[in-house]
Amino acid sequence: MLWVKTFHLFFVISWFACIFYLPRLFVNHASNKETVHHEMLLGMEQRLIKMMDFTLVFVVLTGTWLLYMMSNGFEKFYFLQGWIHAKLALVVLLVVYHFWCKKIHQKFTIGTENHTHKWFRVFNELPVFVLLAILYLVLAKPF
Repeated sequence: MLWVKTFHLFFVISWFACIFYLPRLFVNHASNKETVHHEMLLGMEQRLIKMMDFTLVFVVLTGTWLLYMMSNGFEKFYFLQGWIHAKLALVVLLVVYHFWCKKIHQKFTIGTENHTHKWFRVFNELPVFVLLAILYLVLAKPF
């Protein structure tokens, strides 16, 4: 189980690196309208999205495997704990955020993204709070 947990943490850290960096690129993209920078940022965002998608797949696979092992084959008792439901709900929110980022990139690609760099600065901080909540739930198992 230690190897599964290690790989899960590795892919979660990699995924979060992408989740933190992509909106930062959006900040730059929203504040810089020059054609040369626009194309460069689109390329950087596209490559980062490929990495983000790849790591998400392995976050889900290793997370499911880890959950299966920790719950002894998805036994009902494990799922009577409230913290696991809260954690999984937060993970779903992060997956929604992931796909929202992809949608924003598509809007930048076709030139219809209208949010300001200030909006993206706030948008960039949202996953930080979700990460803190998940860490607390996993470590403390408060309910």
